[in-house]
Amino acid sequence: MALTRWEPFGLDWWPERWRRWLDLDLERQGWLRVEEIHEDDSYVIRAEVPGVDPEKDIDVSVSDGMLHISAKREERTERKDKATYRSEFRYGEFSRDLALPSGVDTDAVKASYRDGILEVRIPWPKQPEKASTKIPISRH
Repeated sequence: MALTRWEPFGLDWWPERWRRWLDLDLERQGWLRVEEIHEDDSYVIRAEVPGVDPEKDIDVSVSDGMLHISAKREERTERKDKATYRSEFRYGEFSRDLALPSGVDTDAVKASYRDGILEVRIPWPKQPEKASTKIPISRH
């Protein structure tokens, strides 16, 4: 049996139907889920943005030491049977700002999109190696 922490006011345990009915869908609150990794010589950020066209629905920019990611989704689903018809619309704007390490070369930032995942790769800034300095010891 696994133990989990109970969050009395958390919304994750609510059934999906109730969250939609009460308009408590967390994904529509404008928060973009990301994963941040320091991989080899790169800072890698991956964001979940399924169902969007990366060329027109996603914006990635860097300014003032921050990486800005924003996306817009307009999704529509339809289901037709002999006796029923169901149509759902899902719209939302998502954004996330992430602080970058100092010294990042903003011209070297690369972004790619595959299978609903946006990946931003930023070369990790090289820190100049400081030469060792011997400190003389004086006698008093």
